[in-house]
Amino acid sequence: MAKLVGVAVKRKEDPRLVKGESVYVDDIRLPGMLYAVFVRSPHAHARIKSLDVSAARRVRGVAAVYTGKDLQGKVGSQVVETIMDEKRFVQRQPLAVDVVKFVGEPVAVVVAEDLYTARDAAELVQVEYEPLPAVVDPEKALEKDSPRVHETLEDNVCYRWRRVYGDVEKLFKEADEVVETRLVIQRLAPSAMEPRGVVAHYDGYNRMLTVWSSTQFPHRLRTWISTSLNMAENRVRVIAPEVGGGFGSKLNHYPEEVIIPYLAIKLGRPVKWFENRSENLSATTHGRDMIANVSAAVKRTGEILAVRLKLLADLGAYSYVYTQDNPIMAARMIQGCYMIQGLDLEVIGVYTNKMATDAYRGAGRPEASYIIERTVDAVARRLGMDPAEVRRRNFIPAEKLPYKTLTGFVYDSGDYAKALDTLLAAADYEGLKKMRDEHRKQGRYLGIGLSTFIEVCNFSYQSASVRVEPSGKTLVFTSTSPHGQGEETAFAQIVSDALGVSIDDVQVIHGDTLAIPYGWGTAGSWTLTSGGNAILNACKQIRQKMVAIAAHHLECSPEDIEVEDGRFFVKDAPEKGVSFEEVAAMAYDPEKLPEGVEMGLAATSFYNPDLTFPYGAYLALVEVFPETGEVEVKKAFLVNDVGKVVNPMLVEGQIHGGAVQALGQALYEEVVYGENGALLTSSFADYLLPSATEIPEMVLQRMETPAPNPLGTKGVGELATIGFTQAIVNAVEDALSPLGIRIEKTPLTPYRVWSLANMGQRR
Repeated sequence: MAKLVGVAVKRKEDPRLVKGESVYVDDIRLPGMLYAVFVRSPHAHARIKSLDVSAARRVRGVAAVYTGKDLQGKVGSQVVETIMDEKRFVQRQPLAVDVVKFVGEPVAVVVAEDLYTARDAAELVQVEYEPLPAVVDPEKALEKDSPRVHETLEDNVCYRWRRVYGDVEKLFKEADEVVETRLVIQRLAPSAMEPRGVVAHYDGYNRMLTVWSSTQFPHRLRTWISTSLNMAENRVRVIAPEVGGGFGSKLNHYPEEVIIPYLAIKLGRPVKWFENRSENLSATTHGRDMIANVSAAVKRTGEILAVRLKLLADLGAYSYVYTQDNPIMAARMIQGCYMIQGLDLEVIGVYTNKMATDAYRGAGRPEASYIIERTVDAVARRLGMDPAEVRRRNFIPAEKLPYKTLTGFVYDSGDYAKALDTLLAAADYEGLKKMRDEHRKQGRYLGIGLSTFIEVCNFSYQSASVRVEPSGKTLVFTSTSPHGQGEETAFAQIVSDALGVSIDDVQVIHGDTLAIPYGWGTAGSWTLTSGGNAILNACKQIRQKMVAIAAHHLECSPEDIEVEDGRFFVKDAPEKGVSFEEVAAMAYDPEKLPEGVEMGLAATSFYNPDLTFPYGAYLALVEVFPETGEVEVKKAFLVNDVGKVVNPMLVEGQIHGGAVQALGQALYEEVVYGENGALLTSSFADYLLPSATEIPEMVLQRMETPAPNPLGTKGVGELATIGFTQAIVNAVEDALSPLGIRIEKTPLTPYRVWSLANMGQRR
């Protein structure tokens, strides 16, 4: 049987997806199910003077209406975990009680026999608001006389984090130049294809609460629900069915995810809620939204000695799971793949009257890569050097890996210079520069942008249970859940090679806390590496046991058994063997087992990984049209090292998808609030996503430097999102360099580019 790891096997999950046979949260229909609709604040900051739900309760078909006061003492405050010990944390109730802090914050919930009745009744809920001053600009939020988001705090600062590594003062004194730059990274909406949804059903006989949720963290959500509702965790079952994307926005503990289960228990009937797109854009966590002020101490030779970073992060009105963590991750990864000797890092997280920011594909690493890569280009411009050469002169040499960074990360393996050289050769860098210069003589604005970057993956453990049935068919239970990445196929490939079985005989089960052992779900590019290694370890245990059973049957030592093409046979007598299916059947027959070997073929493994560090080198070729402000990305070259590859087709799909989201950040996407906190981008008519017509030709190349784990994998899901945005922005700035344009803020919409090109730095 041919080995499958490393082969572009077609996705096992695609037939059910293409045929529409999969079940998403919104497809769930239960007998007697009620439907919930939330009443949400239209104000960014306001006091609730009165809330009258009497008219809504009188509507025929309405089962119940609840307000924040109705839930007090019954549903606990939002569960938030944070790395900040010194934070000033503000408790948040699932429904606002006295004051609303952002547009979209829920104030009441209506439950009815059908969705349309619930919607109609929700419109009858009368809320009298007293508008309060709002603050939406994080820099203004720091001012002494700024409106306070939380009255219990004396200002809007959630936390301050400061670390200094190396003798930064000395290094700045030794510098030939100090390059300063300011970068504004806009707020983004993760915009998963499937919005959030929750269905809850309480079985009173078995005292079991079952919650279906489009969550990335089924086990974590189970813990949060049990905490909020004061229930025993073994009485809560969470099922994540098919999930149509998450990108970090579905790993949080949201109010709806505890209110809906509470209502199901209280009303004795299943309850369902599914958000519309406007709710998704207003009340599902956003990403990014940071302002970086950077100073780089450099030598005339291009060496970057030290970096000072002051990072201001707009956290929104409340903290979610990783709200406070992401800006600090951005600061800690600011060194990138460079031999920088000193870092002075300061992060300030501030409250504003907006929806919270949290993880969005990359979660801190895209911001770090954007900041350092834009800074490297600024250094090259100041020194009059080629951006590729500045990067080359600062790379951490391959022979120094593993390499401990100033902030404590240990880069595992790689060759950053080789990745850049591979990129420049693939793109014909020198030829592109000549073409660019020739077009400039003709009045066309072409630009070339580079990005050499690194990310960190695999932050948490995963678990797996593998079970071989008496028939030889194999079941895999994994604590991580693919949400479009294709890991059902990749996991089956790993099992196929490890056990020597057909991939068609492997079924992968995920997303059900009643079936799978505890684990951390899906995030951080860890699904394949952490989840896959847990599966591999469990398979090794099963294989070892099957070898022992086969050796007993064949009357030889286990050391003499070889496994190939689904057969266990004696090394020197290959005709003397037994099939995989036969050994599986023996495992369930006590009379055919060796002494001391327990019946059955099942193993559970927990894999706690070391961090891994995939990296890449990207180039974007753009053309800018100053008269309209249009930016056309003509071609992209993407070189990636994600360690050993299990399925090249899945890797390419993740690279393409991540690059498109980076393209959206560079040119199109931005969550915009008005000065009074009104959300101005509440639909896809205003929040623009790149479509197929805007996606450039992408030329992909791959390097493979194995990571030090059994699979040798590193992670891929977030890589292109981390690496591509700055390549595009650097290219646009290069294209506009004849006009002396410097870019501070993204996205580079036609209006913003036109303003820069025609009105200078005023916009």
